Amino acid sequence: MDHVDKQILYYLQSQARISMTELGKCVGLSQPAVTERVRRMEEKGIIEEYRTMISPEKIGKRAAAYILFRTRECHAFLDFCRSSPDVIECHRISGEHNYLLKVMTESTRSLEEFGNQCDKYGTYTILIVMSSPIDTKLLIPSLEEASAIAELD
Repeated sequence: MDHVDKQILYYLQSQARISMTELGKCVGLSQPAVTERVRRMEEKGIIEEYRTMISPEKIGKRAAAYILFRTRECHAFLDFCRSSPDVIECHRISGEHNYLLKVMTESTRSLEEFGNQCDKYGTYTILIVMSSPIDTKLLIPSLEEASAIAELD
């Protein structure tokens, strides 16, 4: 993956609906050339999928929390997590707990109800998100950010 591929990824991760013509202009390539590079990165699995970011608040998901979970009933717990619309992420982790969940619900009351449903699977600690000063960062930095990072090294 060369510098141009990283530029392409930078633009796609921040605006996945950009046209290939516009993307080509941004990175200094023709539309067919940039389309071919994107196709190759898709085939190699570098680009896995394209997504739409939805505002949780606009669809009624006003309470977010991370839950540290300890269970001996891993299969049953994972089945529960897969079937729950409130579980946004589930990660197997090391240490005192086996799982880290990201959960989004309508309210802190419904978050409490979610916790009550979890009781039968093990023990947990709920960490309620108060704010997200850094919500999501891009994996590929802009050219300016990459240059600043390189100067620090």
